[in-house]
Amino acid sequence: MSTPTETRQWILTNKPTDLPELSGPNQTFTLKTASLPSLKGDQVLVKSLYISNDPAQRGWITKGLDPERLYVPPVPQDGVMRARSVAEVVESKSSQYSKGDKVLATTGWAEYSVQNAKECQACEDLQGLSLTHYLGAFGLTGLTAYYGIKIIARTRKEDTVVVSGAAGATGSMVVQIAKKMLGCKKVIGMAGSDDKCKWVESLGADMCLNYKKPSFSQDLIKATDGYVEVYFDNVGGEILDLMLTRMKKEGRVAACGAITNYNKSEKSGLKNWFEVISNRIEIKGFIVRDFIAEGKGPEAVKEMVTAAREGKIKVGDENETVVDTKFDAVPKTWMLLFEGANTGKLVTKLV
Repeated sequence: MSTPTETRQWILTNKPTDLPELSGPNQTFTLKTASLPSLKGDQVLVKSLYISNDPAQRGWITKGLDPERLYVPPVPQDGVMRARSVAEVVESKSSQYSKGDKVLATTGWAEYSVQNAKECQACEDLQGLSLTHYLGAFGLTGLTAYYGIKIIARTRKEDTVVVSGAAGATGSMVVQIAKKMLGCKKVIGMAGSDDKCKWVESLGADMCLNYKKPSFSQDLIKATDGYVEVYFDNVGGEILDLMLTRMKKEGRVAACGAITNYNKSEKSGLKNWFEVISNRIEIKGFIVRDFIAEGKGPEAVKEMVTAAREGKIKVGDENETVVDTKFDAVPKTWMLLFEGANTGKLVTKLV
């Protein structure tokens, strides 16, 4: 096979204010073909194999967003949609990587891309586990869960922990780290179906509540009788508002995500903010990049890999939803995030 000189890419052509549009005159993304630059010294040409799908990507493309208020530069107009991938090296001018090596890189939604070798991470063998876990349990997702529940929320054995989005990529890892690695007294999850709740309980949650049930508010109040010390928030919105009323004095909230509002031009606010004042609740937002910048990522990943090998946490096919996807349908698979279609990490497998 000859070395490719062109690549297909998905370009951000219309920044959305509400739900991204995949067709019509205002479609958010457009499929284009671009020439690949020639390799320079210490660069590699890679082919994307598996693409990470993350709710945070929605925040990077919002129309009218002030770049000064974002932790990474927004995806530029007419730029390639940003994403992390497990990719295969197809040509190398680096002593660090050879043809056929698998690497983790920010390829964007592109079939092929040229990468600086120093900005890639080698995907070492996971002893029988799929390399896709470098995008999930042993990647930024797992590190987000670890950093948020252990460092930001300062969770202890005697704590009761509530986790929203508990069947998602980050939430499902939070449940396991809290219960199986930190040994928390009680862990309560929230998910969007009875089947997802059963799966969350199989990971170690003492119970999981279906937030789509009419009785959810009363179920949560009953489950948190006596109130809770820690809430790991992946959703924001009305559930966060309700949880403010279920926190103990000096309770801690790790604010990880706000997917409830990502696709809304009119954001929902909080009615119970006085709870924060009267009960001295600590709410701390965090970005996993801060943890990585401190050089603590590899140590945390090693700890989680060891926990998986010892059977303390479950990492396998059940931790991810891998969707076979033609390159033409990459945005369609990404949109599954906002339909609650995935259990665990949502990964695009290019076929």
